[in-house]
Amino acid sequence: MEGSRSAVVAAFFANLGIALAKFLGFVFTGAASLLAEAVHSVADTGNQALLLLGGHRARRRETPEHPFGYGREQYFWAFVVAMVLFSLGGLFAIYEGIGKIRHPHAPENLFVAIAILVVAIGLETASLGKAVREANKLRRGHSWWEFVRRSKNPEMVVVLLEDLGAEIGLALALAGVLTARVTGDGRWDAAGSLGIGVLLVAIAVVLAVETKSLLIGEGAAPRDLAAIRSAIEGAPSVRRLIHMRTEHLGPGELLVGAKVELDPGLGLPEVVAAINETEGRLRAAVPAARVVYLEPDHLSEHRDGPDDRIEPAG
Repeated sequence: MEGSRSAVVAAFFANLGIALAKFLGFVFTGAASLLAEAVHSVADTGNQALLLLGGHRARRRETPEHPFGYGREQYFWAFVVAMVLFSLGGLFAIYEGIGKIRHPHAPENLFVAIAILVVAIGLETASLGKAVREANKLRRGHSWWEFVRRSKNPEMVVVLLEDLGAEIGLALALAGVLTARVTGDGRWDAAGSLGIGVLLVAIAVVLAVETKSLLIGEGAAPRDLAAIRSAIEGAPSVRRLIHMRTEHLGPGELLVGAKVELDPGLGLPEVVAAINETEGRLRAAVPAARVVYLEPDHLSEHRDGPDDRIEPAG
């Protein structure tokens, strides 16, 4: 979690500096794509601040009103980030692009625009490199798309997608400004702004879909499910795992509830000891399983209700 937070902080300061440079560039050039990118960077800077706020609030201790804590605050604020990126970043860039198509104007001070965009690309590359290094510690061999789809850490996913979108957006802005200047047709600059807007809307949709799934409640990843099942079934006093459910309470906190069948000859003290031992094995196998409820039960041949089915591995 500390690594993802440092990536967010790095992205915050990078985007703040980039936003100021892009606004300065727009003042000197009047380029629509530079204005779209400036607003994009403002949105990104605000988004990093929201992620840091979410991370801070998620660390609050549990209360009677929230007995499982506030871990899902990070999911909520990541969803807000998606909405900000969609509205402030994407829709504004599309609006600005349409306006420049209707009233085209070729950018001025070409070298100023190029210099600012090149500096911005350098800063964004550094921020993206930091995010990639931190994400590689969490990917566990998954492809990048699988990481985005399966990750329970919204901070890391948001920073990765925002930085990647910023790199592509800067390339679109640079291409739009250069082509508009060479051809004398300001509609190329407008096309760059439109491309940036469509890109940001697409990223916002992906983020919204993924964070919505986390907000609703996602179970443990298949690898963690297998480790939890192995830890329970490997306990000396457990005859079988009858039923199990998992749910993420936050990026690094997992709720596990299970019914287990123990050796029938155990007395009450032995049952208590067996449950405690099994919980210890489970937490050792999956440290994120911080909230664990194990219930002793007996699997009858005549019971076939939904609570007696074992959760599939994934």
